[in-house]
Amino acid sequence: MERIQVSKEWMKKYEEIKNLLTSPVNYAQYFDMKEIQGKEIFVLDMGEVTFPSGKILVRDPLVWLNRNEKPYLQSVPIGKFKVNTLVVKIEEDHYRYVLSRVKFTEEIPVIYYEALKGDENLDSFEEDSIFGFPVDAGLATIVDVETKNAYCDFVDNWYKKNPDKNIYDDFFAAIFEKNAVENPLYQREGGDWINFRIPNTDLSIPMIQSGFGDGVYPVYFGYDKDNNLCDVVIEYIYLG
Repeated sequence: MERIQVSKEWMKKYEEIKNLLTSPVNYAQYFDMKEIQGKEIFVLDMGEVTFPSGKILVRDPLVWLNRNEKPYLQSVPIGKFKVNTLVVKIEEDHYRYVLSRVKFTEEIPVIYYEALKGDENLDSFEEDSIFGFPVDAGLATIVDVETKNAYCDFVDNWYKKNPDKNIYDDFFAAIFEKNAVENPLYQREGGDWINFRIPNTDLSIPMIQSGFGDGVYPVYFGYDKDNNLCDVVIEYIYLG
């Protein structure tokens, strides 16, 4: 896959520590399981996401999805792909989202490397630490850069028309609640996810509750035995 240009110094350091940026977990295996540590798990279909350029990023959609946010070094196939989320049953009528996955091929991943943008401070990296993406609104999204730009246009226009309002409280909250009514499986009353179609586009932006709320969450790309990209995974709850 195409890679974004980064400095030679950064790439040299990356190659030196790359093996420390792997996950101890094979995430794909969990999507075929029925339970984790005695807890029931389920796979929730959240619809499709479109990647028109193949340059993608994962961010908190309400706080950190800005125009200047960079995509990951690893590009992905262009097209439409399903978004599936692994759900764990904590107790009766209490569910949490563990992983979200976009699958690109039917090949079996054998290794997962953390997704990076090419501007991380690799000198400060320590074994077992992660870079991840920050969450401050309890939500995560995975989008193409074209979707990001269309979404930023939408948000800017919404605030021009609603300068004294809050886009979550005064717009998205009702959409979350509506989706919870229409798709009640593994959702709380106010809603835990949406796949919002950006007006006047064919692009959608999934918004997914991030595990136990705010924090820093890692993203991993999975590769098969021939080092071909298989999938991308957002980890909300650590399974290692």
